[in-house]
Amino acid sequence: MEIWLNPACSKCRTAVGELDASGKEYVVRRYLEQPPTVAELEDVLARLGLEPWDITRTADAARLGVTLPAKDAAHRHAWLEAMVDQPRLIQRPIITATDGTTVIGRDPASVARVIDAG
Repeated sequence: MEIWLNPACSKCRTAVGELDASGKEYVVRRYLEQPPTVAELEDVLARLGLEPWDITRTADAARLGVTLPAKDAAHRHAWLEAMVDQPRLIQRPIITATDGTTVIGRDPASVARVIDAG
């Protein structure tokens, strides 16, 4: 299991607490220090069944001075590149179980689902 997190984020700390309580082994990736590649984001999005704009913290874009492109297929790669260049745009935490189940662990039910998947 792997969790992409920002240690300053309360939702990330809560998810880590739930993972710890479960006794499951996991790897922490501080994605602000080690941003995902476009390929890694593509993989996560495929497992989530979402588009880049669905996991983008759009309010943070303005604070970071990032102008986001249109939400359409023609601009999909530009969204991915923006997320790689500015990883603070990526919603957190993202947790992937060993079976490939992936969630955005912002609520207890999502974290429980990925813990159950193992």
